[in-house]
Amino acid sequence: MIVAMQETATEEQIQDVIEHLVRMGFSVHRTTGERQSILAAVGARVDFDTRNLEVLAGVEHVHRISAPYKLAGKAFRPEGTIVKFANGVKVGGDEVVVMAGPCSVESRDQLFTVAEQIARAGARALRGGAFKPRSSPYSFQGLGLEGLKLLREAGDRFNLLIISEVMEISQIELMMPYIDIFQVGARNMQNFNLLRELGKVRKPVLLKRGIAATIEELLLSAEYIMSGGNYDVILCERGIRTFETYTRNTMDVCAIPVIHKLSHLPMAADPSHGTGIRDKVAPMARASVAAGTDVLLIEVHHDPDKALSDGAQSLYPEQFSKLMDELRMIAPAVGRKLAPAAQLVRT
Repeated sequence: MIVAMQETATEEQIQDVIEHLVRMGFSVHRTTGERQSILAAVGARVDFDTRNLEVLAGVEHVHRISAPYKLAGKAFRPEGTIVKFANGVKVGGDEVVVMAGPCSVESRDQLFTVAEQIARAGARALRGGAFKPRSSPYSFQGLGLEGLKLLREAGDRFNLLIISEVMEISQIELMMPYIDIFQVGARNMQNFNLLRELGKVRKPVLLKRGIAATIEELLLSAEYIMSGGNYDVILCERGIRTFETYTRNTMDVCAIPVIHKLSHLPMAADPSHGTGIRDKVAPMARASVAAGTDVLLIEVHHDPDKALSDGAQSLYPEQFSKLMDELRMIAPAVGRKLAPAAQLVRT
């Protein structure tokens, strides 16, 4: 249920409505927009009359939400969510933010080489796995804490946000000092215990769609995080598994406008995992921007033929630079623009 307060509602009136909802057995989540406060009442109770709330002082209107996701739904924040970072980057506004980097952190030289190249091309965040979930137990699993330290050092050196994947609850506290965004991979989209714990932290979470997940299931997974009080969630389309075998996954570009219609949360696209083939990444990245994505995740490696993971889908730095130039032309055609390049830190 959503309770929209009047623009002129006082803090006392808002608190009175919140207390009323709590007495009815609801858990209440409040968001304050530009014009009014919105109260999302979440709970299993269905035997209530909305008129009992509509007569309370300061209430503009009340309506039930039929969708199973309450906080992730459009009604909770009709104006949309903008995830803000200390360095001025905003996800969910007019700007398209590009996050790029290698699949995994392999060495200091590798990471710093790629980080400098993507920063000069205009990326605002460095992606890279310190902990790598791999299908084979014999594949490279990441550098762990050493990888996190290298990511933070590179981020500070080139003025880039850091996004890296968290695989289990025990890694959350370890990662906190080093990263700016927790990434939840497709394999963990329905790891509900992990999602609940991420709801308790106050750092943004990028949640990837599972390979066989519906859009509703993705939104319900976001609900787990938001129900803990962390509303800074970015959803990500990274391809789903279909009967097609030519590409690694089937990039569901249509999910971008669908989710924008259903949810207030920013939307990301990962064409690297969405296709798994280097020469298909740029076309799907261009299509994703045209479809309205707020974020692009792109894998870039200075020597992808020798990459320890996902080399076949990683762009060469010169390909990434060319793609960024193309995106700067495409974004204005759909009323967007690329986030301006960061000022590199001088040494």
